[in-house]
Amino acid sequence: MGELFAVALITTLATISPGPDFAIVTRNSYLYGRHSGVLVAIGIALGVQLHVFYTIFGIGLIISQSVTLFTLIKLIGAIYLVYIGWKTFFNKAQLTIDLQGDQSISPFSSLKTGFLTNALNPKTTLFVVSTYTQVVHPDTLFVTQFAYGLLMSGAHLIWFGLVALFFSQERFRAKLIRHQPIIDKLIGAVLMGLGIGLSFANIPR
Repeated sequence: MGELFAVALITTLATISPGPDFAIVTRNSYLYGRHSGVLVAIGIALGVQLHVFYTIFGIGLIISQSVTLFTLIKLIGAIYLVYIGWKTFFNKAQLTIDLQGDQSISPFSSLKTGFLTNALNPKTTLFVVSTYTQVVHPDTLFVTQFAYGLLMSGAHLIWFGLVALFFSQERFRAKLIRHQPIIDKLIGAVLMGLGIGLSFANIPR
């Protein structure tokens, strides 16, 4: 029970902490609507499962201890965030946004965006690896370890699903879209800043 409580507490704090996932869900929810925002949240949850999967099988520990591998993942993630931020900052689609639907972006694109944002985030790598190495006991059954992974994914899905529901509310979204050029530049700048900051993040040794 103590192990479960520790995993749940760490997961909750890590999930609600502002970062690339929050920014990308906000971006898609207000630009493309609720369906897109929820699909991004699902993609994020799937990204967490990827981290859980390779951590349980020991690859995550190798990554966390290898400066070269960690740096590679960090740079790829940083480039991806800067790319998405750049596209958002210079977005010209405000005249074509449909408040009633998500016609301007495919479901697969929303899902992929959420998945890649989380999967390429080395902070999530370290969060999952550190949780399993510092909190979860080595003798814990594999089925229990996978259950913890599902807990992590579920927490991300619920939190970012709520974020998507909030930022895709029609009235709130309409207000945001009236100021879309400013909002786009703000979110774009945040994403690019996160990407640049990520590229200079400390490397574990």
